[in-house]
Amino acid sequence: MAYEEVLKAVFPLLEGADLASCMLVCKQWRDIAQDDYFWKCVCAKRWPSICKRPSPPTVTYYKLCQTFYKRQHCRALPPPRLSFNDLEFYIDIWTGERSIFSEVVPGPVLQTGIVVPPPGICDMLRFHLEGPEYKMTLLVEPRFTVPLMATVSVSVLVGRKDSKKVACIINKSMFDYIDRTAYRALAFDYLDFSPIYPFISGIRAWISLLFMEDGNEGVINVFGLEMDFCDAANSEPEVLWLLDMLDWK
Repeated sequence: MAYEEVLKAVFPLLEGADLASCMLVCKQWRDIAQDDYFWKCVCAKRWPSICKRPSPPTVTYYKLCQTFYKRQHCRALPPPRLSFNDLEFYIDIWTGERSIFSEVVPGPVLQTGIVVPPPGICDMLRFHLEGPEYKMTLLVEPRFTVPLMATVSVSVLVGRKDSKKVACIINKSMFDYIDRTAYRALAFDYLDFSPIYPFISGIRAWISLLFMEDGNEGVINVFGLEMDFCDAANSEPEVLWLLDMLDWK
């Protein structure tokens, strides 16, 4: 077989991404691979029904693949309508029915987070706190201790200073998982969004107790809290947009 005939026999067998890569090899390959017959073969694999139309498409099959096959790039978010200066967080933690932590935390405090982790924490937790994932952290002062077998629950509300409204982030969720390698106890709850966003659901708010060994077996010494929305938000603007969409009352 002639050189071009070999290419014409192989090209119909390729996927769209591979055929597009072949177009970058040289001018001869590009001129051959641009034949719309090869791109019709690609469309027939991915959308066979579109090749059954009695009339030809208004655009070439190559253009059709180029439009719908390419990877969609993430669009930059517009600036959020909220800032942490507009927010304050109401955090309550209980063992059973006894309150062990109850604080109003200004948004900028959570935004700044734990700048210098305290001495004595494990390396795994230090790496986590210094990692690139976006998180909001709070140094607990004074610290409190919790028996490992105790039932510990948490609630978090957030208030807006501009509208005087409040939304629920976590509603009496249990710290029912302890990561002993990273010294974190975790709880979560699903966010309630405004009815004007009817198709958004299944996004969780996570909150963690950050602790170190107390010296007493079976007791943890909590020095900090961490909150994130890693299911959907991994930057400050994303977190603020997510909070803006909550069901504010």
